Amino acid sequence: MEEHLVPYFTAEKQESLLFMLVGTLAVAVSVWLWVRGGPYKGMLYPLAAIAAIQITVGSTVYFRTDSQVAALTAQYESDPAAFRAEEIQRMEVVVKNFVIYRWIEIALLVVGVGLMLGLRGNELWHAVGVGLSIQSALMLALDYFAEKRADEYLKFVLGA
Repeated sequence: MEEHLVPYFTAEKQESLLFMLVGTLAVAVSVWLWVRGGPYKGMLYPLAAIAAIQITVGSTVYFRTDSQVAALTAQYESDPAAFRAEEIQRMEVVVKNFVIYRWIEIALLVVGVGLMLGLRGNELWHAVGVGLSIQSALMLALDYFAEKRADEYLKFVLGA
């Protein structure tokens, strides 16, 4: 059991640090764009908005993971059937949510690219499109790996 549960949650915790790092970097770039101004100042809006999500989700996952692993390990050791039933239910929701996130991120990426390419003459909306494209692509990439890990972990739980 530990050969699946611990690596899954360790990777989730590591990626949550990456989420927080990306979010913090996006906030720093947003502040720099706010102070500096210029043609790409509009990037700060999607950078900062999505950074808030990245920092919130990243810190939530990071700080709950150790207690979650301890609780799941204890449950598995005391009542494997309850562990399996509850974890299957929880992970099926997680996996379904990743599908929703993927489509939202793809839609935001399409909107970002559309703004970036379609409104080149409008400095603000072009910059918003650049920022939205960057953040959407990053989230799509990070969630791709998280979704793959969730799928593998769910397969383990289904067979546990």
